[in-house]
Amino acid sequence: MSIDRSLKIKGALKRHRNVLKRAERIEQLKDEERWSEGDSVFGLPKVAHRKSHAGRKAAKEQAATEAAATEVQAEAPEPSEKEKEKEK
Repeated sequence: MSIDRSLKIKGALKRHRNVLKRAERIEQLKDEERWSEGDSVFGLPKVAHRKSHAGRKAAKEQAATEAAATEVQAEAPEPSEKEKEKEK
């Protein structure tokens, strides 16, 4: 019997999971201050667990600002020869 592809990779089990274990849900509820020590572990409220894409937005914003800066430089008129002579 062969080993599944997801188990061959070292960090394969660290990927995003949609379903959290009970302990993970309680930990997240504690962080949100929706859990106290005396509460029952059964019938826990649902916990939103979203996958975050860190760094993508910053890279897009940086590319947009660079593009805008190049457009501004292209639109700025260059001084004519007469203006250059006046500056001297």
